Amino acid sequence: MNDAPIGIFDSGVGGLTVARAILDQLPGERLLYIGDTANSPYGPKPLEQVRSMALNVMDELVDSGVKMLVIACNTATAAALDEARERYTKGMGIPVIEVISPAARTAAALTRSGRVGVIATAGTVNSGAYARALQGIPGLNLTQQACPRFVQLAEAGITTGPQVLDVAKEYLEPLQAAAVDTLVLGCTHYPLLAGPISYVMGRNVALVSSSEETAKDVYRELAARNLLHTDTQAAVGSSDDGGASGSGAASGAGGANAAKRVPGQGGTQGMAGGAASSGAASSGEVASGHEFRATGDPVAFQVLAKRFLGPVVGQVRQAHATGGAGVKNLDREIRE
Repeated sequence: MNDAPIGIFDSGVGGLTVARAILDQLPGERLLYIGDTANSPYGPKPLEQVRSMALNVMDELVDSGVKMLVIACNTATAAALDEARERYTKGMGIPVIEVISPAARTAAALTRSGRVGVIATAGTVNSGAYARALQGIPGLNLTQQACPRFVQLAEAGITTGPQVLDVAKEYLEPLQAAAVDTLVLGCTHYPLLAGPISYVMGRNVALVSSSEETAKDVYRELAARNLLHTDTQAAVGSSDDGGASGSGAASGAGGANAAKRVPGQGGTQGMAGGAASSGAASSGEVASGHEFRATGDPVAFQVLAKRFLGPVVGQVRQAHATGGAGVKNLDREIRE
């Protein structure tokens, strides 16, 4: 067992959807979360630049003594996963969990027609990460669409209203034309917009968010390595399968891990109402040892993080790596 925190990072607030799922499934664990808001959004940037920024943040997490790294960002996963596992897992024994394979496994298990859609940042789409994760699935037809403004809207806290619906209708038209029956939210920011996305796509299209499946991978990896927190370890019985999930391509093995669907929408549950969700936030564990940092303006990040995650978020600290536009300029970027 290991009582060190789980290290999570994202380009901003999107990774809080993963943090919420981990808190719900592993309420005894402590989290150390870094939002790289100084360099957000990652999607439009060259993958080599994203790789450098991602490794810089992961270095800070490792230096802070985390027992696991969770790359809660699809673009960063596409850009830096191989090097992260070489550097931290092979070199230091620190497991690295990512968000692409869990979503791909679930989409492959859920689709009825074989027509699967992926919406993501331009960086994730251009990397081909989802195409590789889903290759070899018989009869599967993949349609991808970059949706860069979704990240900007989520970071600015604009998750409903006419502006969001107009953007959603524009981005999702190619997915509707392709008649997909399963849509992967290939960016951890996108579950914050699950309502308008599901509304536009229709109730017969299942939305797949990687957050819940990633949290299951986190649990399996911690259990397999005997790294569960003391409070969590005490609740683990002999029925735990102890199997580490790994990072392989999508397969039928993910069939049991179906996405949570919102009744009447065919989609996964979002977390915009995070404060009302079960887990640490609702039980008032504000002083549970969770820590949140931002590379940009900590106050701006704290406002958004509290909106999406609730009272789990206390005072946000300044991360070591800084620079860039950050969250505070996103409203201006969206208007322009």
